[in-house]
Amino acid sequence: MKIVSALLTGILVLASGARAADQAARPTELTCAHTEIWSVGQETRGICTGAVTLIGTDLKITCDRLEFTALGVGDRNSTMPTLEKFKYMLATGHVVIVQGDREAVCGRAEVLPQADKVVLTENPSVVDRGTGWTNAGEQITLLHGERRVIVDKAHVVGPAIKDLGFDQAKPAAAPSAPPEPTVAPASQPAAAK
Repeated sequence: MKIVSALLTGILVLASGARAADQAARPTELTCAHTEIWSVGQETRGICTGAVTLIGTDLKITCDRLEFTALGVGDRNSTMPTLEKFKYMLATGHVVIVQGDREAVCGRAEVLPQADKVVLTENPSVVDRGTGWTNAGEQITLLHGERRVIVDKAHVVGPAIKDLGFDQAKPAAAPSAPPEPTVAPASQPAAAK
Protein backbone atom coordinates (compact mmCIF):
# COMPACT_ATOMS: atom_id res chain seq x y z
CA MET A 1 0.00 0.00 0.00
CA LYS A 2 2.58 2.54 -1.12
CA ILE A 3 -0.16 5.08 -1.84
CA VAL A 4 -1.55 4.89 1.66
CA SER A 5 1.97 5.11 3.15
CA ALA A 6 2.60 8.28 1.17
CA LEU A 7 -0.77 9.62 2.28
CA LEU A 8 0.03 8.91 5.89
CA THR A 9 3.49 10.45 5.64
CA GLY A 10 1.99 13.62 4.19
CA ILE A 11 -0.58 13.89 6.95
CA LEU A 12 1.95 13.22 9.70
CA VAL A 13 4.45 15.74 8.39
CA LEU A 14 1.74 18.35 7.94
CA ALA A 15 0.14 17.80 11.31
CA SER A 16 3.22 17.47 13.50
CA GLY A 17 6.23 18.62 11.53
CA ALA A 18 8.01 15.31 12.03
CA ARG A 19 7.48 12.00 13.78
CA ALA A 20 8.90 11.82 17.29
CA ALA A 21 12.18 9.89 17.36
CA ASP A 22 10.92 7.51 20.03
CA GLN A 23 7.66 6.78 18.16
CA ALA A 24 7.91 3.32 16.58
CA ALA A 25 6.76 3.20 12.98
CA ARG A 26 3.77 0.97 12.40
CA PRO A 27 2.51 -0.43 9.14
CA THR A 28 -0.16 1.64 7.44
CA GLU A 29 -3.58 0.04 7.29
CA LEU A 30 -6.56 1.20 5.24
CA THR A 31 -9.99 -0.42 5.45
CA CYS A 32 -13.15 0.65 3.65
CA ALA A 33 -16.07 -0.76 1.69
CA HIS A 34 -14.69 0.34 -1.71
CA THR A 35 -11.44 1.81 -3.07
CA GLU A 36 -10.67 3.08 -6.55
CA ILE A 37 -7.17 4.29 -7.50
CA TRP A 38 -6.08 5.61 -10.91
CA SER A 39 -3.29 7.63 -12.51
CA VAL A 40 -3.63 10.71 -14.70
CA GLY A 41 -0.29 11.92 -16.07
CA GLN A 42 2.08 12.35 -13.12
CA GLU A 43 -0.75 12.25 -10.55
CA THR A 44 -2.28 9.32 -8.74
CA ARG A 45 -5.81 9.82 -7.44
CA GLY A 46 -7.94 7.72 -5.18
CA ILE A 47 -11.39 7.56 -3.63
CA CYS A 48 -12.19 5.37 -0.64
CA THR A 49 -15.81 5.06 0.51
CA GLY A 50 -17.84 3.34 3.20
CA ALA A 51 -16.59 3.21 6.79
CA VAL A 52 -13.09 4.41 5.88
CA THR A 53 -10.40 3.86 8.52
CA LEU A 54 -6.77 4.81 7.98
CA ILE A 55 -4.36 3.85 10.76
CA GLY A 56 -0.64 4.50 10.89
CA THR A 57 2.11 5.68 13.18
CA ASP A 58 0.53 8.03 15.75
CA LEU A 59 -2.50 8.67 13.54
CA LYS A 60 -6.01 7.37 12.98
CA ILE A 61 -8.55 8.82 10.55
CA THR A 62 -12.13 7.62 10.22
CA CYS A 63 -14.65 9.07 7.76
CA ASP A 64 -17.32 8.14 5.23
CA ARG A 65 -15.27 9.15 2.18
CA LEU A 66 -11.57 9.86 1.59
CA GLU A 67 -10.25 11.40 -1.63
CA PHE A 68 -6.56 12.02 -2.34
CA THR A 69 -4.18 13.19 -5.01
CA ALA A 70 -0.45 12.46 -5.00
CA LEU A 71 2.36 12.95 -7.46
CA GLY A 72 3.44 9.59 -8.84
CA VAL A 73 6.81 8.45 -10.15
CA GLY A 74 8.20 5.16 -11.38
CA ASP A 75 6.46 2.72 -13.69
CA ARG A 76 3.37 4.49 -15.08
CA ASN A 77 1.87 1.16 -16.13
CA SER A 78 2.04 -0.26 -12.61
CA THR A 79 -1.23 -0.89 -10.76
CA MET A 80 0.18 0.73 -7.60
CA PRO A 81 2.69 3.42 -8.65
CA THR A 82 5.34 4.71 -6.28
CA LEU A 83 4.39 8.12 -4.97
CA GLU A 84 6.77 11.03 -4.67
CA LYS A 85 4.73 13.72 -2.95
CA PHE A 86 1.31 13.95 -1.30
CA LYS A 87 -0.61 16.82 -2.91
CA TYR A 88 -4.17 16.89 -1.52
CA MET A 89 -6.60 15.02 0.71
CA LEU A 90 -10.28 15.48 1.47
CA ALA A 91 -12.05 13.50 4.20
CA THR A 92 -15.83 13.92 4.42
CA GLY A 93 -18.69 12.56 6.49
CA HIS A 94 -18.27 11.91 10.22
CA VAL A 95 -14.56 12.76 10.15
CA VAL A 96 -12.49 11.93 13.24
CA ILE A 97 -8.71 12.47 13.21
CA VAL A 98 -6.78 11.29 16.27
CA GLN A 99 -3.08 12.02 16.67
CA GLY A 100 -1.47 11.58 20.05
CA ASP A 101 -3.66 13.28 22.63
CA ARG A 102 -5.38 15.53 20.04
CA GLU A 103 -8.68 14.71 18.38
CA ALA A 104 -10.39 16.65 15.60
CA VAL A 105 -14.04 16.01 14.74
CA CYS A 106 -15.83 17.59 11.76
CA GLY A 107 -17.88 16.92 8.66
CA ARG A 108 -15.09 17.91 6.25
CA ALA A 109 -11.29 17.99 6.59
CA GLU A 110 -9.21 19.36 3.73
CA VAL A 111 -5.44 18.82 3.83
CA LEU A 112 -3.45 21.26 1.67
CA PRO A 113 0.28 20.43 1.99
CA GLN A 114 1.43 23.02 -0.55
CA ALA A 115 -0.14 25.72 1.63
CA ASP A 116 0.98 23.93 4.85
CA LYS A 117 -2.53 23.89 6.26
CA VAL A 118 -5.50 21.76 7.24
CA VAL A 119 -9.00 23.29 7.05
CA LEU A 120 -11.79 21.76 9.15
CA THR A 121 -15.40 22.72 8.42
CA GLU A 122 -18.94 21.46 9.03
CA ASN A 123 -19.16 21.79 12.82
CA PRO A 124 -15.44 21.30 13.60
CA SER A 125 -13.87 20.94 17.02
CA VAL A 126 -10.35 20.12 18.17
CA VAL A 127 -9.74 18.69 21.65
CA ASP A 128 -6.23 18.67 23.14
CA ARG A 129 -6.47 16.22 26.03
CA GLY A 130 -2.90 17.07 27.09
CA THR A 131 -3.79 20.69 27.84
CA GLY A 132 -7.53 20.40 28.45
CA TRP A 133 -8.42 22.96 25.75
CA THR A 134 -11.19 22.58 23.15
CA ASN A 135 -11.56 24.81 20.10
CA ALA A 136 -14.80 24.82 18.14
CA GLY A 137 -16.25 27.14 15.55
CA GLU A 138 -17.51 27.55 12.03
CA GLN A 139 -14.09 26.84 10.50
CA ILE A 140 -10.78 25.80 12.06
CA THR A 141 -7.54 26.27 10.12
CA LEU A 142 -4.38 24.57 11.38
CA LEU A 143 -1.11 26.02 10.02
CA HIS A 144 1.86 23.67 9.95
CA GLY A 145 5.17 24.91 11.29
CA GLU A 146 3.58 27.91 12.98
CA ARG A 147 1.80 26.08 15.82
CA ARG A 148 -1.07 28.36 14.89
CA VAL A 149 -4.82 27.72 14.93
CA ILE A 150 -7.33 30.13 13.37
CA VAL A 151 -10.94 29.68 14.45
CA ASP A 152 -13.84 31.54 12.82
CA LYS A 153 -16.81 32.19 15.11
CA ALA A 154 -14.83 30.62 17.93
CA HIS A 155 -15.97 28.91 21.08
CA VAL A 156 -12.94 28.00 23.20
CA VAL A 157 -13.15 26.10 26.48
CA GLY A 158 -10.24 25.33 28.76
CA PRO A 159 -9.27 24.59 32.31
CA ALA A 160 -9.79 27.18 35.02
CA ILE A 161 -7.17 29.92 35.08
CA LYS A 162 -5.92 30.20 38.64
CA ASP A 163 -4.26 33.59 38.37
CA LEU A 164 -5.23 36.38 36.05
CA GLY A 165 -2.17 38.41 37.12
CA PHE A 166 -3.75 40.37 39.95
CA ASP A 167 -2.13 40.53 43.40
CA GLN A 168 -4.64 38.92 45.77
CA ALA A 169 -3.04 40.63 48.84
CA LYS A 170 -3.46 44.11 47.42
CA PRO A 171 -6.85 45.69 48.19
CA ALA A 172 -8.91 46.64 45.20
CA ALA A 173 -8.70 50.32 44.31
CA ALA A 174 -11.86 52.31 44.92
CA PRO A 175 -13.45 53.39 41.70
CA SER A 176 -12.69 57.00 40.90
CA ALA A 177 -15.50 59.49 40.65
CA PRO A 178 -16.56 60.25 37.11
CA PRO A 179 -15.43 63.66 35.86
CA GLU A 180 -17.89 66.53 36.11
CA PRO A 181 -19.57 67.26 32.81
CA THR A 182 -18.22 70.31 31.09
CA VAL A 183 -20.96 72.74 30.11
CA ALA A 184 -20.17 75.56 27.74
CA PRO A 185 -21.36 78.93 29.04
CA ALA A 186 -24.64 79.99 27.51
CA SER A 187 -24.25 82.73 24.98
CA GLN A 188 -25.25 86.18 26.15
CA PRO A 189 -28.16 87.84 24.38
CA ALA A 190 -27.10 90.82 22.35
CA ALA A 191 -27.42 94.07 24.31
CA ALA A 192 -30.21 96.38 23.20
CA LYS A 193 -29.09 99.66 21.76
